[in-house]
Amino acid sequence: MSKDGHCHVGLDDRCRDQDGEIRQKRGDTLVGTLRRVYGPDFAVGVRSDMRLDTLRDRMGASLSKIVKGS
Repeated sequence: MSKDGHCHVGLDDRCRDQDGEIRQKRGDTLVGTLRRVYGPDFAVGVRSDMRLDTLRDRMGASLSKIVKGS
């Protein structure tokens, strides 16, 4: 985040860290919350109370790859 309180937007409207890397979505984010962002077709067949870190472990993919369906 810059000194004026705004972040430098990157992939999926996520902020970049100070070193320029895109900040990862927190692992404790729930799938239900992500469905509000990415739509009801996000992670079909997965409970809405599953955490993102668990979903990433099960699918073996990053959030970006899960969203793209890869």
